[in-house]
Amino acid sequence: MTPDQVRHATQWLAEELRARPEDVVDYDRHAHGLKWSVWHTLEHVLDDLVVYALQVAGQVQDAYLPLTGPGGDELVHCDRASGSAGMADSLEACGELLAAAVQTRPATSRAYHPYGDADPAGYAALAALEVVVHGWDVLTALDDEVADLPEDLCAGVVARLFPGSPTELGTAQEVLLWQTGRGALPGRARLSRWRPSPGVR
Repeated sequence: MTPDQVRHATQWLAEELRARPEDVVDYDRHAHGLKWSVWHTLEHVLDDLVVYALQVAGQVQDAYLPLTGPGGDELVHCDRASGSAGMADSLEACGELLAAAVQTRPATSRAYHPYGDADPAGYAALAALEVVVHGWDVLTALDDEVADLPEDLCAGVVARLFPGSPTELGTAQEVLLWQTGRGALPGRARLSRWRPSPGVR
């Protein structure tokens, strides 16, 4: 996937959050299907974007960079007092950071990921996956109804990270939600375990 698709993903979710200010919805409620709150889930997305950017920029081999945040593994937190507007701005900025890293590194570069060393396009796809799928967790919880995702991003993520998906059984969103344990498909039960495949193909 491309830097512009990373930008598209983070800008999409940022705009969705701006449309749901905190005086209307509760960012401290649980994200749909997760033990994390909506706010914590969004911080997790920020953290992934920054960590992926560092991996791509450093072309890090053998492991993730040995960086940890205060009090835990995650590097990135967003000031809770900044509210949904601050979170939306942070998503766009972290997305731009990763997009820039993907854009400046050659396609032949590689960086460690536990599911297979990835090229920059693979890390762009992993980022889009995190934004879109956790965006679904967040928006579904905030709205109390199943969220709609950008079909083009869903299709790109499925094609890059889940080769061999049964795309004939549903929309790109439905297939992606099935592949990530968030829904069923005709004749296919919900998955209890799943993992993307970011390795170079």
